[in-house]
Amino acid sequence: MMKAKFILSAIAIFCVGFVAQAQDIKIGYTNVELIMDMMPEMEQIGADIQDYQQQLQTNIQTKGESFQRQVQTYQQAAATMTEDARATKENELRKLNEELQKFEQDAQVSYQRKLQQLLEPVQTKVFNAINAVAAENNYTHIFSDSVGNNPVLLYTKDDDKFTELVLKKLGVAIPEGGIPSGSN
Repeated sequence: MMKAKFILSAIAIFCVGFVAQAQDIKIGYTNVELIMDMMPEMEQIGADIQDYQQQLQTNIQTKGESFQRQVQTYQQAAATMTEDARATKENELRKLNEELQKFEQDAQVSYQRKLQQLLEPVQTKVFNAINAVAAENNYTHIFSDSVGNNPVLLYTKDDDKFTELVLKKLGVAIPEGGIPSGSN
């Protein structure tokens, strides 16, 4: 009996200690994508990346049209060409096709690099604001409510307005009607 009271007392002390320690934790969550989308710089970034994409598409289209003209010229002349000349031209066209495919792949990589370059200053600004708001409001943990398509949320109160605090810190106007549900 005495042993049971001792064990229960130890458990109670452990639980009280855990509750006291847990009171120091303040967890918040936010929607980084929403904040990024609401940043005024994003409109210019969208226009810049669209222009860049158009330039890449124009270059790809020009190279593709040039390649197609060479293929058509070869097809028209193939019947009158010697076997060696046909083989040489086919080899040349194969190399041109490989170069075109590589150019398209390089364009995709270039597009991604340019997008990251344009987004980096805004991302830094948003993450710095998140860190500042978390420190100013005594949060111990902040989670993004979306990573890919899977929300990452351990705990939050319905009245947690962390996203609004970050937008206010950044000087971004909150839309009439407030932030969409699930984005606080």
